[in-house]
Amino acid sequence: KANSGSHDLLLGALYDLSLEDLKRFKDKLSYSDFEGKGTIPRGRLENADAIDTKNLLMEFYGGDAAVNVTINVFTQINLRDSAAKLRKEREKEDIQKKYRVIKDMNSRFGESVILNTRYTKLTIVDKPCHAKEREHEIMAMGRRHAEIMTKRAHSVITTETLFKPDEDRQTPQVVVLLGAAGIGKTMTAKKIMCDWAAGEIYNEKFDYVFYINCREMNYLTKQGSVADLIRKNCPNSNTPVSEILVKPEKLLFIIDGFDELRFSLDQSEDNLCSDPWEMKPVEIILSSLFRKTVLPTSHLLITMRPTALEKLEQSLECSRYAEILGFCEAEREEYFHKFFGNERQARQALRFVRENEILFTMCFVPIVCWIICTVVKQQLEKGEDLAQTSKTVTGVYMLYLSSLVKPLCSNMKKHLQANLRGLCSLAADGIWKQKILFEEEEIKMLGLDQADSLPLFLNENIFQKDIDYECLYSFIHLSFQEFFAAMFYVLEDDEETAKKSLTSKKDVNHLLKTYGKYKNNYMMVTVHFLFGLLNKERLNDMEKKLHCKTSPAIKLDLLRWFEAEAKKFSSLPYKTSEELRDQLELFHCLYEYQEEEFAKRAMDNFQEIRLEHIRLTTMDEIALSFCVKNCCSRQSLYLCNCTLGIGEREEGWRAKLRKQLFPLAEVTLICPFLPFSLSSCKLSSAFPEDLSPKTLFTKHSLEKLDLSANTLGDSGLKHLCEGLKHSHCKLQTLLLWQCSLTAACCGDLAAALSTNQSLTELELSGNELGDSGIKLLCNGLKHPSCKLQKLVVWDCHLTDACCGDLSSLLSTNRSLRELNLSGNNLSYSGVKLLCEGLKHPNCKLEKLDVCWASNHDSNGWNEPMR
Repeated sequence: KANSGSHDLLLGALYDLSLEDLKRFKDKLSYSDFEGKGTIPRGRLENADAIDTKNLLMEFYGGDAAVNVTINVFTQINLRDSAAKLRKEREKEDIQKKYRVIKDMNSRFGESVILNTRYTKLTIVDKPCHAKEREHEIMAMGRRHAEIMTKRAHSVITTETLFKPDEDRQTPQVVVLLGAAGIGKTMTAKKIMCDWAAGEIYNEKFDYVFYINCREMNYLTKQGSVADLIRKNCPNSNTPVSEILVKPEKLLFIIDGFDELRFSLDQSEDNLCSDPWEMKPVEIILSSLFRKTVLPTSHLLITMRPTALEKLEQSLECSRYAEILGFCEAEREEYFHKFFGNERQARQALRFVRENEILFTMCFVPIVCWIICTVVKQQLEKGEDLAQTSKTVTGVYMLYLSSLVKPLCSNMKKHLQANLRGLCSLAADGIWKQKILFEEEEIKMLGLDQADSLPLFLNENIFQKDIDYECLYSFIHLSFQEFFAAMFYVLEDDEETAKKSLTSKKDVNHLLKTYGKYKNNYMMVTVHFLFGLLNKERLNDMEKKLHCKTSPAIKLDLLRWFEAEAKKFSSLPYKTSEELRDQLELFHCLYEYQEEEFAKRAMDNFQEIRLEHIRLTTMDEIALSFCVKNCCSRQSLYLCNCTLGIGEREEGWRAKLRKQLFPLAEVTLICPFLPFSLSSCKLSSAFPEDLSPKTLFTKHSLEKLDLSANTLGDSGLKHLCEGLKHSHCKLQTLLLWQCSLTAACCGDLAAALSTNQSLTELELSGNELGDSGIKLLCNGLKHPSCKLQKLVVWDCHLTDACCGDLSSLLSTNRSLRELNLSGNNLSYSGVKLLCEGLKHPNCKLEKLDVCWASNHDSNGWNEPMR
C-alpha cells in the first residue's frame, strides 16, 4: 500500500511537467548519485516517458526514497513549486496513513479499524440552549430525547463549516469544540485530519494542519519552540519548517483535549514568546499560541470537555463555540450498521436497544454505542439470544465508567476514590432535591473544581441571566446522575468524604422506604441501579477497576425491603394499573441484580403474578422472564390483555415475537406445575410455532395454558397440536377461546386428542368450527386414548346437523363429563338427537349446557337445558 501511494505521487508529479522540464529532470537524474546508490543508466532514461521514468525511480530507489529523490531533483533544476507541491502531497499521504486507522479499546495486537468505515457524522450545534431546554434534554428518555436532539439540530454546524464566516463576514480564528466524555471529540479531530489530507475539506483555506494531543504534551519536560512543535507533528522530518512558517494564516493547529492539560496556562505577558524559534517550556509555548503572541494569524481548533471552560477563557479569546450533542436517532442507526457490517445483525441489535429506553437514550454517546455494539456482537457471534443478555443497564454503565477511568493519568487516579465519592454525593443530593443543575459553590464544596478532579461525567453549562451569564453544572444525562446516586449508597465513606457530603443521611432504608411510599419517578431508576451495583461482578469491578471499598452489607436491607413490598402486593385484593406497574418495577430490580439465589428467595413471596392491560416492552419481558425462571414453589403467571412488544414492521413482527416471547414461555416451564396464561395478548400463529413443539410440551411441568383472544388461526393450532402429541406433554387444560379457528384445524386437533393422554379440559368457544369441524373433532374424541373430561364449544356456529355426531360420541366416549353447546343454532330436534346418546349405557356425561336461539320450533325451549 505504501508503494502504491508512492507510485501515484510520482506519476502525478511527472505528468505535471512539460516535455522540456521532464527532459531536464531525466538529464539531472542520469548523472546524480542519490542515496549512495549510484546513477540510473542514461540509456534507460533517454526515451522514457513519465510512466517509464516513474517505474525506473521505483525500481532503482524504492518507495519513499524515490519520492525524496524526485523532490531533490526538482529543487536542483529550479522547479521549486513542483518540489513544494510533491512534498505537500507526500505529507498529506503520510497523514492519511497515520490517521486512517483507529484501534478499538479492546482490540488485540495488530487489530485495527479503518476510520472512514466506522466514523458516523455527529450532531454539532453552534447555538447555546437555555437552562430549561438543557433540563428537558437531560431528563428526556427514549424517543422524546431523540426528538429534542433533532429539534436542537436546527442550528447544526458541520466539520466543513466550523470556520465559515459569521453574520459579519468575519472568519473565526479560534473555534472551540465542546463535548462530554466519550461524545466523539477525538474521533472528530482525527476525521478532520484525514479529510483535509484527502482534499475533502479546508483545501483552499489551510496549507498545513497539525494535530496536537494535550495528553502527550503533559509528558514533555524539555524546552522547545513552536517550530519544534510543528516539526514533531510533521510526519516527514525533512519538511522545511521555515517554508511552513511563511504563511501563518494558512496554518491550523488542532488542540485535542484541552481539559487534560495539567500545567497552568495563566502566564504573564512577559513570559510569552513571539518568535516561533524561541526555546521555552511547553506551557509557555502553548500559552503563546493560545494568546496569539506567536503566529497571531494562525487558526486554532480546540476540543475539550465543558468543565474546563473557565480555564480556557483565562487563556484565550474564542471566536466561536460549537457543541457536539452526539448521535441523533438516524446517526445511531447508521453507527450500528457500520459497526456490524451485517444488515441482519445490525437490525437485531437496533431492535433490542430500541426496546430498552435507557440504553436507546444513552446511545447518543458514541462510546456507549460502541460498548453496546461490542457486547451485542459478542453475543450474536456465540449464537446467544439477545433477550437472555446478562449485560444489564447497570453493567453497560459500569463498562462506560471503566472505559473513561482507564486512560486517566496516575495523578488523577490517586484522587479517583475521593472524586467518585464527591460525584456520588452531588448526584444523590440532586435526586433527593429533584435537582439536575448544580451551582459552582456545590461543585467547589465537594472538591470537584480542582485540576486533578474527575470532570468526566459533568458538563459545564453557561446560561444567560439578565445582563450577565451564570455557570451551572450537570451530569451528561439524568440516568448518569441516578447511576452515581445509587453508587453513593454502595461505596464506603471515609471521614473526610462524610464531612463534605451534601446528603445529610446516607441510609439505604430511608431511600427504599421513600421510594416504596411515594413511588418517586426520580428514585425509580436509582433503585434499579442500586440493585444492579450490588451484583457480585459489579462489586468486583468497583473494587478492582475503581479501587473503591464497597458496603455489601446493604444486600440484606434490599432483600428485607423486597420481601415487604412483595407481601404488600400479594395482600392486595385488587390491584390498580399503577400498582401492577409497580410490581413490574420490582422485577426489574431483581433482573438488574442478576443473582439467582437472591431472586429465588425474593420470588417465594409471590404466589401469583398477574399483569393486566399493560404494554410490555422487551425489557419488561426479559425482566419478567428472569423472575419467573426463579420461582421455586407452586405459582401462577397471568398476562391478560397485555400488549407484547411493538410490531412496527410486518417483516420484523414474527422475529420480534420469537425473540421476545420465547424466553418468557421457556422460563415458565422451569417452575413446577406452573399455570401459564397469555389471554388477549395479541399473539399470532408465529407464537405457537416457536413455542409449542420445542418447548411447552417437551418438558413436564406445564399443566395449564390459556391463549384465549389471540389470533392463532389454523396454522398456529397445527403447531400447537404437534406439541400435544409429544409423549412428555402433561398439559391438562387448554383454553383457546376466540382464537380465529375454523373447521380446517379440527383434523389436527382430533389427531392430537387421539394420542394425548393428559388433556382433560378443552375450551374452543367463539371459533367458527361449524358442523364439519365438530364431525372431525368427534373422531378424535372417540379414540380410546382420549381422556378429555370437559369440552366447551359455546358459539361455534353449530346447527342440528352436528348433533348426530355428538350423540354418537356420547354413546362411545367413557371419559367426557361435561359438554357445553350453548350459544349455537340448535333446535329442539337437534337436542332430541343428543338425548339419544345420553340414554346410552356407556355415556358418562354429568353436565350438558344447551341454550339455543332458534324460534322456528313451537315446542322449543328458550332456557338452557342442564
